Amino acid sequence: MKKLKWGILGPGNIARDFAQALNRVNGEVYAVASRNKERAEKFARENNVKKAYGSYDEIIKDKDIDVVYIATPHSNHYEYIIKSLNNNKHVLCEKAITVNEKELEEALKIARENNLVLEEAMTLFHMPLYEKVIKKINNEDLGKVNMVQVSFGSFKEYDENNRFFNLDLAGGALLDIGTYALSFARYFLSSMPEEILSTVKKAKTGVDEESGIILKTKEDEIATISLAFRSKMPKRGIVSCDNGFITIDNFPRANKATINYLDGAVEVIECGEEEKALDYEVIFMEEKINENKESNSIELTYDVTKIMNKVRKDWGIVYPFEK
Repeated sequence: MKKLKWGILGPGNIARDFAQALNRVNGEVYAVASRNKERAEKFARENNVKKAYGSYDEIIKDKDIDVVYIATPHSNHYEYIIKSLNNNKHVLCEKAITVNEKELEEALKIARENNLVLEEAMTLFHMPLYEKVIKKINNEDLGKVNMVQVSFGSFKEYDENNRFFNLDLAGGALLDIGTYALSFARYFLSSMPEEILSTVKKAKTGVDEESGIILKTKEDEIATISLAFRSKMPKRGIVSCDNGFITIDNFPRANKATINYLDGAVEVIECGEEEKALDYEVIFMEEKINENKESNSIELTYDVTKIMNKVRKDWGIVYPFEK
């Protein structure tokens, strides 16, 4: 396999974790970019990065870089995805990959025309546990999926200047933690939901703070999602099937699932390591790029993006840069 050179856009905490993951799996962290050159240089010194740039456009134009990892605020994901693709770069972008499906459609069109890999850094799509669980369902041990229940509550101190509550930066629970919960639901549902119902409580800044979402597919599968930005809830996903139910705690980076069968039997599946969640993303991207294959989860990401756009429309939430 060809060793790929990575460029990182946005030297924040998640980017630091990602650089460490790249170093662990013998990837090459070739360059990092920030709008503040000193910040990029500090990140480079601390994370074994060869080059530091003081603008995102500079790193995107570096012809030695094969793939970029975008860890900037939601509001400018689309801009830098498009610029990266147009400069012949494969792209792994933090969630939410784009704020609406029109942006993602355009990005996918360019990626496909140029034979490039575009992927969202959605950890649960790359954790080894999920392949094991879906095989249990597909081999009919559990029967068909009937319902999916997901909760994710993350307490954030209210600060209207923080990106979490900033409408200009596409803040709110939906794009930050809701994308995890909806990705979990969509992973186990047989098809894109035909019916989408929801309700929301907004913060003073106009972003979504708490919400409930119900999905229903043409196969009569139902998913319920509970999200909260100002109160704690378990990061828990439950999949109810004909012959039992599966519980997955800390589902975004889970390495353990518990199956309770109707006859009282309990089975525990363990696979993967929580600490290697970002390692799995790197390995996935490098394999797809070297095999010249499109991501097999990008269509699920597209469906999740459509769902989020629909509920935002119902809530009357439009980000200023979308107008």
